[in-house]
Amino acid sequence: MRSSKEFFVKTSGLRWVSMMLLAPIPWARWVWALPFLNVLAPSERYYEQRGWRHKKITDWGRQMIRQLRRWLPDRYLVVVADSSYAVLELPACAAGLLAPVTVITRLWLDAALYDPAPVRKPGTNGRPRKKGACQPTLQARLVDPKTNWEALPVAWYGGQQRLVEVASGTAIWYHNGLPPVPICWVLLRDPQSHFSPQALLRTDQAISPTQIIEWFVLRWQVELTFHEVRTHLGVETQRQWSDLAILRTTPALLGLFSLRTLFAQTLFDGKPLPERQSAWYIKALPTFADTLAFVRQQLWPVTLFGMSPAKPDMVEIPRALLDRLTDTLALAA
Repeated sequence: MRSSKEFFVKTSGLRWVSMMLLAPIPWARWVWALPFLNVLAPSERYYEQRGWRHKKITDWGRQMIRQLRRWLPDRYLVVVADSSYAVLELPACAAGLLAPVTVITRLWLDAALYDPAPVRKPGTNGRPRKKGACQPTLQARLVDPKTNWEALPVAWYGGQQRLVEVASGTAIWYHNGLPPVPICWVLLRDPQSHFSPQALLRTDQAISPTQIIEWFVLRWQVELTFHEVRTHLGVETQRQWSDLAILRTTPALLGLFSLRTLFAQTLFDGKPLPERQSAWYIKALPTFADTLAFVRQQLWPVTLFGMSPAKPDMVEIPRALLDRLTDTLALAA
């Protein structure tokens, strides 16, 4: 929160790499990010103190993509990642699998892009070429008057429609020692200059520029999930000193976000969820707090190991009062 472009603030803590499913939630009429695979990525100092080789978050990301492909060998997968994963190794790994995984992430404006390698002529000696002629950088295309810009309306942050100018093309992203990766790049800028020009890449050339932008915008739902689990499920409030407890608790709490959502999906069965209103806060759509309260209302009255005989009208206090207390506490907890 205190960092800026000129001043970077960091503090000690645990860094988690979380893979989430971007799923449309019917009663919320929005897309939520549901965590299902989380790994702890220790710092470089942690590895140095133990004499181990440092494992970067991009290494963890590649391993998680491979694991996801093993779980879902026949499903078409699209992984959307932020700028921390804008390195050649990640799309190279995803594109090199037997069943390739599509990667969408940012692309540096000064990235080295090339034309495809020319067709090898018969009788040519030496190793085949991996790339062709060097293309202009995306930074150069921004200021080139010959760049062909197209105005496109896209679904933007906050559910708004926004008009952006887009230029796109294909290239080979290559660096010495790594396999060449065919990509499609998308360069976008704001006609009103409200945000700086930026570039995105995709490894599946069949995806349209509009779709890649809208999928990348949905990545922001990951940040909203982190906010919800900190606010309602106690993430970052744990006080454990055991390594195993640290490794288990945060993934369990993140998984609880998805589990509660699945419970609600089963209980609603296509019915809308009435959102709670207050005099000082008017909500247009139900939130995770409403979902959490609804699931609590269904679970708390259930008596699994009751020793007293069942009394449908009285449970030590009047049933109406118990329901009222349950309803109040479900929202307050």
